[in-house]
Amino acid sequence: MTDVDTRALPLNCACGAVRGRVLDANAAQGDHVVCHCADCQAFATYFGAGARILRPDGGTALYQSRCARLRIDAGVEHLACLHLTDKPTLRWYAACCATPMFNTYARGGIPYITTLLGNVSDTAALSAIGPVKGHLFLPPPMSTSDTRPRMAMATLMRRFFVRMVKDLVSGDRRRSALFDPATLAPISPPRRLSAAERRAIPVIDGV
Repeated sequence: MTDVDTRALPLNCACGAVRGRVLDANAAQGDHVVCHCADCQAFATYFGAGARILRPDGGTALYQSRCARLRIDAGVEHLACLHLTDKPTLRWYAACCATPMFNTYARGGIPYITTLLGNVSDTAALSAIGPVKGHLFLPPPMSTSDTRPRMAMATLMRRFFVRMVKDLVSGDRRRSALFDPATLAPISPPRRLSAAERRAIPVIDGV
């Protein structure tokens, strides 16, 4: 794999200080999904980034791919991360302008990178990752007009497992831009929100 890839998915934070790419971004190499869970909503609203990150239906558009595909071309020093809850999901943001950017596991030992697509403005690159494969954590449909494809978290995890095995066998889990290659610890010390801070974040009901 090289850094020259016509299918790269370009991304940047709101102020442009953090810029990067997801290499080899297409429908076969990753999963384009929309998550409607309360934590994804809270991640955007905590930073006042709902207009940038959340879709009109309250979902967060995501592209989950192999961890070594991410390149940070500028502004890595601005990246920070936090835990919204006691769950192991690590939420990455650009501290320069409070832009939510990525989701990962707490440590690089379990490798994946989920890119928040609200930070991608290149329509051709977005087209290359294909249509939404499914919506996660949707409430029950209120009418037959709700035709959004649904995906169970277990289904996404099965798809992720195949990529995880490839990253473990190839050693790519030690080639993530967000984790130290030797220790697999995050490159920025994570902060954990208190229960009071988490409860204070408004949550938008999905529709």
